Amino acid sequence: MATRGSSNVTKRTKARNPARKPPAARRPVQAALPFRQRGGARKGAGRKPNGAAAMMSRSTRASHAAYHPALVTVKLRQHLPRLRSKKERDALLVHFARGKDRFGFRLLHFAILNDHLHFVVEAKDRTALSRGLQGLLIRLARGLNKLWGRKGKVFADRYHDRALKSPREVRNALVYVLGNGKKHAAQGRMIAKFTGPDVYTSAPWFDGFVEALEVVGIEKHPLPTARPRTWLAGVGWRKLGRIGFDEMPKVG
Repeated sequence: MATRGSSNVTKRTKARNPARKPPAARRPVQAALPFRQRGGARKGAGRKPNGAAAMMSRSTRASHAAYHPALVTVKLRQHLPRLRSKKERDALLVHFARGKDRFGFRLLHFAILNDHLHFVVEAKDRTALSRGLQGLLIRLARGLNKLWGRKGKVFADRYHDRALKSPREVRNALVYVLGNGKKHAAQGRMIAKFTGPDVYTSAPWFDGFVEALEVVGIEKHPLPTARPRTWLAGVGWRKLGRIGFDEMPKVG
C-alpha cells in the first residue's frame, strides 16, 4: 500500500468491457466490391434499336420555318409487300389526296419506292409538320393494311426531314424525288428501267418539266398534291430552269 507523498505510486487500470465497441476510428471498414449495378441512368443504357431504327436519332427535332419547304423520307417496316405496284400506288394516291392539306401541312410532291416514300412538303411550323405527317401516315397505313388484309404498324421508326433553304436546294430535292426511281433502276435496285417521267411519283401532275407531258389515266385519280404557298417551292426554284425527263440524282 502506498502512502501519501511516496514516490512509488501504483497506477490503477480499468478492466476492458468486452461488450463495449471500439472507437469509430478503429472500427474495420468493409471494402467496396466492384460489382456492376443494373438499371439506373448511365451511358449506353437501354435496349438498342435494330435495322433501320438504329439509323434514326432520338434527339429533339429542330424548329421549322414556314417559308422553308422540307424533304421528308419515311421507311416501310421490314417484311411487308413492295409499294411499287399498281394496287399499292392506287391505294396511296387516294390517301395522298385526302391528307395533302391539313393542320397547316401541305404535300407538294412524292415518290413511291419499294420500301420507302419521299415527300416534299410545306408546314407553318414544327407542330404542323409533325401533326400533318402523322395524320398522313396513319391514313396511308390504314389503306395499305386494308389492301394487304393485315393489322399492325406499317412504317418504321421516325421519319427523317431536312429543310430546303434556297432555290438550288429545292430544285435538287425535286430532281431527287421525281427521279429517285430512275436512280434506283440505274443501280439495279429492284426497279425496272424506264423512260419518261415516273408514274410512281407526283410527276404526272407536275408542271415544271421542260418537255410537254401527258399521262393517260390520271384523270380518274383525285389530285394527290397541294399547290405550294412558299416562294421557294412555287417560284424560286424555277429561276434555275425547268427539269428535264432525263435529269436524275447523282448515282452514288
